Amino acid sequence: MKLVLEDGTTLVGDGFGANAAVVGEVVFNTGMSGYVETLTDPSYRGQILVTTYPLMGSYGVPAPRAKGSIARPYESDRIQVQGLIVQTYVSAYSHHAATRSLGAWLTSEGIPAITGIDTRTLTRKLREVGTMKGWILPAEMDVERAKRSAQAIEMRDEVFRSVAPKSPVRHAGGELEILLIDVGAKDNIVRSLVERGASVTRAPWHENLAQLAQKADGIMIGNGPGDPKDLASLIEQVRGLLQSFTRPIFGICLGNQILALAAGGDTYKLPYGHRGVNQPVQDLLTRRCYVTSQNHGYAVRDGSLPADWEPWFININDGTNEGIRSRTRPFFSVQFHPEASPGPEDAGFLFDDFLRLVGAMKKRS
Repeated sequence: MKLVLEDGTTLVGDGFGANAAVVGEVVFNTGMSGYVETLTDPSYRGQILVTTYPLMGSYGVPAPRAKGSIARPYESDRIQVQGLIVQTYVSAYSHHAATRSLGAWLTSEGIPAITGIDTRTLTRKLREVGTMKGWILPAEMDVERAKRSAQAIEMRDEVFRSVAPKSPVRHAGGELEILLIDVGAKDNIVRSLVERGASVTRAPWHENLAQLAQKADGIMIGNGPGDPKDLASLIEQVRGLLQSFTRPIFGICLGNQILALAAGGDTYKLPYGHRGVNQPVQDLLTRRCYVTSQNHGYAVRDGSLPADWEPWFININDGTNEGIRSRTRPFFSVQFHPEASPGPEDAGFLFDDFLRLVGAMKKRS
C-alpha cells in the first residue's frame, strides 16, 4: 500500500486493513493510546489519520457493542476515519477485553491502513506545509487512476446526513433535562452528562431546536467534523436560541465555533489543527492551566467577538482561542474536549459547573 500526498510525495508501506483506495485530508494525532476512541470520533470523518506514537494495535479491540448502546470505549457506531497511517503495527495484541486485532477491525469496516511509514518525517511535513489532501491506494494502482476512483467523502453532505442521529434519542439519567445538539457528537458527552445525573435528548442539528428547547433546562452543542461555516442553517437556529433561551448553553469543540458564529464572531482554518491528548490551555479568568484532549481543524478569531462576548481559554502552544463566554448571559463554550476519551480528565469539572448552573437556574424559575 502507499500514501500519496497532493504535492507528489509518495510513501510506501505494508497494508494491514482493507485493500481499498480512499482520499481525504491527512492529519496527525499525538496521543500515545486510545486508538479505539480516536478512530470512532465523528470529528475525524473524511480524514486520513497519522499517529505520531510509533506503536499501534498492542491492546487490540474490544467486542462490538450492542446496537443503540453508548457503552465505552467506542465514541460512535463505526470507524469514522478514511484511513490510518502508523509506523509500527502490532498484530499480536494483549488485553483482557480484546476480542480482535486492530487490523481485523479495520478490515471488517472497509478501512485501509498502512504500517512501515516514517510518521515522524510525515508529521514534520504536515506541520511545515499544513494539512494536505492524500490518497491511500494499493501499491500497484496508478495515481491518476486512484484520483478518479478513490472513495471520497463530501464533508458538507456528510455533516448533513450521516454523523448525526436521524431523529431525537433520549437517554434517561436524572431530573435535569439537557438538549444535546448533535452534529457528530462523541458518545462520551452523553455519558458524562448522564453519569452526573442529567437526562439527555440527543437531537440532530436540523431538527426544530426552538421547539425542543422548550422542554430543556440547558442546551449543549456538541462536536463534529468539517467547516462550521457549512452549517449556516444551524448557526441561524442557534442565533435564535441566543435571543430566546434564557437558561445555560454550553458548546464543545465544533460547538464553540457554532456559538461564536451565531453570536456574530468569525472562524478560520488552522494550518494543521490540534489533535491529541496533551494540549495545554489557560483559563483567562483564573489563570489556571489544564492539559486537554483536542480534535479540531478550525478556530474562533478572538478579535471578531462582539463586545458582549469575551475569550475564556487560550492555547498555550500557539495562543489560539480555546473558549468563549458571554459577559451578560449564561452562554459559554470550549474548543477542547472536557469529556476527553481518550485523554486527561482535567477539564471534566466543566460538566459539573454547567449542570450546577442549570440546576440553580431551574430552581429559581
